[in-house]
Amino acid sequence: MIGRPVTYHRLSQDEVDNICLRHANLLQGRMNGARASFAYKVIEGLDLSGRNLTDADFSGAVMAGANLAGTNFSSANLFAADLRRANLAGATLRRADMRGAILRGANLTGADLSQADLREGAIAQVDREKGLAIITHEQRPNEAVEANFSGANLTNSKMTGAIAQRADFSDAVLIGARMQRANLRGSRFPGANLEGADLSGADLTEADLSHTVLIGTKLDAAHTRGMCTDGALTDAPTGPELAADADETAKALEAHALWCETGGKQGAPSTFDGADMRGLKTLSGRNLTALQARGATLYGLDLGGAQLQGARLEKADLRMASLRGADLRGADLTGARLNNADLRGAKIGALLLPNDRKLAASLAAAVLRYADLEGADMRDISATGADFSYANLKDCDVRRARFTGSCFTGTALPADFLEHADDIAGAVDLNAA
Repeated sequence: MIGRPVTYHRLSQDEVDNICLRHANLLQGRMNGARASFAYKVIEGLDLSGRNLTDADFSGAVMAGANLAGTNFSSANLFAADLRRANLAGATLRRADMRGAILRGANLTGADLSQADLREGAIAQVDREKGLAIITHEQRPNEAVEANFSGANLTNSKMTGAIAQRADFSDAVLIGARMQRANLRGSRFPGANLEGADLSGADLTEADLSHTVLIGTKLDAAHTRGMCTDGALTDAPTGPELAADADETAKALEAHALWCETGGKQGAPSTFDGADMRGLKTLSGRNLTALQARGATLYGLDLGGAQLQGARLEKADLRMASLRGADLRGADLTGARLNNADLRGAKIGALLLPNDRKLAASLAAAVLRYADLEGADMRDISATGADFSYANLKDCDVRRARFTGSCFTGTALPADFLEHADDIAGAVDLNAA
C-alpha cells in the first residue's frame, strides 16, 4: 500500500467514544453517522471493548495495549495495525484485513478470526530522501510472536508467511487455514483442529501438536525437527473402520434399532468399542439406545437428535460432533472428549428406571472445552472433575447436578447455576466464569 506521508495523531478516550458513536449511528441508519476511521491514529491503551466497529478503518493504527475485548471488527481494515499486547479476547474479526498486523503478546482467546487475512503486508509512505519508506512500527510486519490464539476460530484464515513463533493455538479451530511458509517455531497447538489446513513449508521446529486434529493437513516440506504429535488424530484409522456403505455395519445398526424397539425380543445390541466410526458421517435421528462405543472415534459425526439413552461412550472421541437435541439421558461419557461439540438442547439428565430409580448421566473427567451446551437438560448429572473451560452453558437446567472439582474458566453459566447445582466443591474459576 503506497500513500502520502503519514502523520500519527494521538486520540483521547473522549475522541474515540465520539468516533464510535458516529459509526454506530451509521450502522443503525441514524442522523450524524460516519464511518469510523482510526487510520494512523494512536489509541494505545484506550478502551474500545464491546463496540460494533464493522467495516471500520484501522490501517496503520497504533493500538498497543488497547482493550478490544468483545469488539466486532468484521470486515474491518486492520492493515499493518500495531496490536501488541492488545486484549482481543472474544473479539469478532471475521473477514478482517489483518495483513501486516503486529500481534506480539496479544490476547485473542476465543476470538473469531474466520476468513481473516493475516498474511504479510506493509504500508509504504512517501519519503523525501528514500522515495518510499516502509512503516514498521519498530517491529517486522505480520508478527504474532507469543500471541495467544487459544480457542480462537481461525477457520479458512490466511496466514501465509506469518511469523507466529511461540504463539499459543491451544484448542484453536484452524480448519482450512492457509499457513504456508509460516514461522511457527516453538508454537503450541495442543487440542487444536487443523483439519484441511495447509502448513506446506512452515517452520514447525519444536512445535507442540499433541492431541491435535491433523486430518487432511498438508505438511509438505515443513520443518518438523522436534515437533510433537503425540495423540494426534490423523487420516490413519484409530481402530476397526466402519463405513456407511458397508453391509455389515448397516445390518448391525438395523439390528440394534430393532432390539431397542422390541425391548430386546428381536435384533441384537451393537458393540463398537474402539472402532473408528468417522466413515459413518451421520447417525442423525437414529435409535442407538444403549449403544456401546467405549474408546471409539466419533470425531465430527452427526448425531443430532439421536436416541442415545444409556449409551456407553466412556473415553470416546466426540470432538466437533453434533449432538444437538440428542437424548443422552443416563449415558456414560466418563473421560470423553467433547471439545467444540454441539450439545445445544441435548437431554443429558437422568434416565428413569422401573421402581422410580434414576440412572444419572456421567460427564465425569470429560473434556468439554469450547463446547456449546446452551439449553441442555443437565439435571442430576454427575460431572465431577470435568473441564468446561470456555463452554456455553447458558439456559442449562443444572438442578441437582454435581460438579465437584470441575473447571469453569471462561464458561458462560446459567444465571441460577450457584442456586441449583447440587455440589460444586472444589470447582475452579467459578467466580471468573
